[in-house]
Amino acid sequence: MLLAIDCGNTNTVFAIWDGEQFLASWRTSTEWQRTADQYYVWLSTLMKLQSLDVTITDMIISSTVPRVVFNLRVMADRYFNTRPLVVGKPDCLLPVDVRVDQGTAVGPDRLVNTVAGHDLYGGDLIMVDFGTATTFDVVDRDGAYIGGVIAPGVNLSLEALHQAAAALPHVDISKPQAVIGTNTVTCMQSGVFWGYVGLVREICARIKAEREREMRVISTGGLAPLFQQSEALFDAFEDDLTIHGLTVIHQFNKDAA
Repeated sequence: MLLAIDCGNTNTVFAIWDGEQFLASWRTSTEWQRTADQYYVWLSTLMKLQSLDVTITDMIISSTVPRVVFNLRVMADRYFNTRPLVVGKPDCLLPVDVRVDQGTAVGPDRLVNTVAGHDLYGGDLIMVDFGTATTFDVVDRDGAYIGGVIAPGVNLSLEALHQAAAALPHVDISKPQAVIGTNTVTCMQSGVFWGYVGLVREICARIKAEREREMRVISTGGLAPLFQQSEALFDAFEDDLTIHGLTVIHQFNKDAA
């Protein structure tokens, strides 16, 4: 049984994969101070609550927070007697090429999304991930990762407005009823919502023009459905894209062993 862990800057997802389907998945906040024992108590409690009597034999981790990986490795060794694969480490093979400038470190989440997108949709893709940062990853015809774009995340932009301008409140992102706001909150929501609609549309259009071909746009991340409500920005939305990519990478390494 595989335990796949996607550790992002804000949240960490744990999912159990039996080789054909996910039996369960859980989300927690990412805290680098959390110990291996705390992770195990939290995870084992949730497994018991869902009556999941399974034995974890394999683990794979994608983490954008390096300090978290150590304690996850300790948990794997101490409680599951296994050594996890960690995306980005030399012993974790990828089923796709990475074609970027020499010496460039690509975030593991972006590599995993590339693998997942190619597995599900083939090549010529733009993967848009609405996380702490909003990332655009370009997948070539053969599935290779060839670069992308990084922009500030939606919630990060709202938080920056709140912190930098004393008169501006903290607000949640939502689609405004009209473009012209009639109070401070709706003005901020309109600026961020329509600003990001324009950002996504323009960046995707420029990527397609630069590549001189049609490309499918695949979105993931919690806010992606919000931006798809009235604007045809994406060809598809995948809620568990990164977790799916981890299962593909794990199987590739298992077959190569």
